[in-house]
Amino acid sequence: MSAFVTQLKVRFGDVDPAGIVYFPKIYDYIHEAFEELWDEHVGARYYHLLLDREVGFPLVHSEVDFRRPLRFGDRPLVRVTCTKLGRSSLGLHYVFTVNDELCVDAHMTVVCVSLPGLKSRRIPDETRERFEAIMEGQ
Repeated sequence: MSAFVTQLKVRFGDVDPAGIVYFPKIYDYIHEAFEELWDEHVGARYYHLLLDREVGFPLVHSEVDFRRPLRFGDRPLVRVTCTKLGRSSLGLHYVFTVNDELCVDAHMTVVCVSLPGLKSRRIPDETRERFEAIMEGQ
């Protein structure tokens, strides 16, 4: 199965007094991986998609399992695959590992919308092809 892989850095400001990444920060990391996916795999900066093309992919559902805490200095690898490719919805699976140890297992569903107004729209064909390339089960 093909996947998009990126690496993140856990910085000092990302951890709480217990020395681990505070759980809402995981959502920031997921979004960082999402933006990298657009930039490096899809070939379109998410920023330009929003501002120039007026297309967005807001989050509509999330499931996150926290398996092992992330700590300051960790450099998690994030593996992203596509689990669903609907007319307007997109299911993405994010797996965070440190030294091959599973840390975070997240499933996110986003929906393609026109901006402004947030009206659902079909995922553009050129985008669809890039997500098909990282579909799970292939």
